[in-house]
Order: sequence, then structure tokens, then C-alpha cells
Amino acid sequence: MRFLKRYFITGLLIWLPLVATVWVLTILVGTLMSLVPSFLTPQALFGVSIPGFELILVLAVILLTGLFCANFIGRAILSRWESLLGRIPLVRSIYNSVKQVSDTVFAPNGQAFREAVLVQYPRQGAWTIGFLTGTPCTEIAALLEGDFVSVYVPTTPNPTSGFFLMMPRADVQVLDMSVETALKYIVSMGVVAPPGLPPQTQMDLPAVESPGGRPH
Repeated sequence: MRFLKRYFITGLLIWLPLVATVWVLTILVGTLMSLVPSFLTPQALFGVSIPGFELILVLAVILLTGLFCANFIGRAILSRWESLLGRIPLVRSIYNSVKQVSDTVFAPNGQAFREAVLVQYPRQGAWTIGFLTGTPCTEIAALLEGDFVSVYVPTTPNPTSGFFLMMPRADVQVLDMSVETALKYIVSMGVVAPPGLPPQTQMDLPAVESPGGRPH
């Protein structure tokens, strides 16, 4: 039984990431294809079924939209469109919020997560990895005493959900690992550890003494 269990777990570890990847891609592709109206399907246009036609059509529309909005006329039309949406109460709140997040995350020169940090959450003595996202807005910063930073603490193994915290800068310890490495560490629930320092380097590190129970 132990022999069968070992090989079953080995096979599971091989197939599970593959199945999860295919599952996520299937949902993404299905969502994009569902955006195509019925009169633009290959059955309506050509009378035959063409696999992947809807996906190619959606990607082509996205690419053409980007090309069109890259020039002066396109930017002017986009500005008018956003101004129109900004006058609709409910739509304005949703659109502006989603646009701000997407502009931050997908901007070529933007950094949604600036640095990986170590913070105590959800209680003193319990440590977790978070990401530095900036500083509190002017109104909130005026009500807080001291220097505060904004930190996003993701959940495991799904880092797209989490908690937004405003913490004293002194309670946030910046890590040397990159944001990508920290995300892998979080998604793997701590199994895929980032490369560590050589043993002799670790031994030479000075002890850090600080209030709040930070690791030494």
C-alpha cells in the first residue's frame, strides 16, 4: 500500500498543476468567447463552425482598440467616452475603480507591488508576507500619527484576494526577495522557498533588536 501511495502522490503532483493551468485557461478563453454577440459567430457569418474564431475575434478587437487609441483622435474619443461614463452615478463608481486598478497593474512603467515586506498579521507574533503598495491618501494620513505605509497582504494560495492594511513604517520589514519570488512563495503555501543565503552568510548576520517582537 505504501508503494502505491507513493506513486499515486507522485502522479498527482505531476497532473495537478497541469490540470489547474488548463482549467484556468479554459475559464479565461470561455469568458472572452462569450463576449462575442451571436450575429458575429462563424455560424451566423459563414454557416459553419470554426473553432477558436470567437477568441481570435476578441483578441483582434482588443489589438485594434489599442492601435486606434494610441493616436490623437483615438485618445480624444476615449476621453469623451470616459467623460460620458463619469456622468452616470453607479457606472461611474464601478468604471473609475476598475480603471484605476487596471491602469496601475497593467501599465508598462507601473508597479502595483513595489516591494515584498514582512509584517505581523493577523496578530503580534504571527508573521506573513505582504507587498508595499504606497502610502495612505492625504485625508487618512492627516488622521494618523506617524509615518504609515500601505500594505497588501494576499491570501494563500489565491493571491488575488487579500487584505489592505495601513501600518506604521517601523512595523514593516522590507525583504530582499523580488515580488515575483514572494508571489511564488505565497502561492505554494511556503513549499517553494526562495533561494536562501549561504550558511556562513546567515551566521554572520547581526542580530536585530527592535520593539514589537521582530525576528532576530
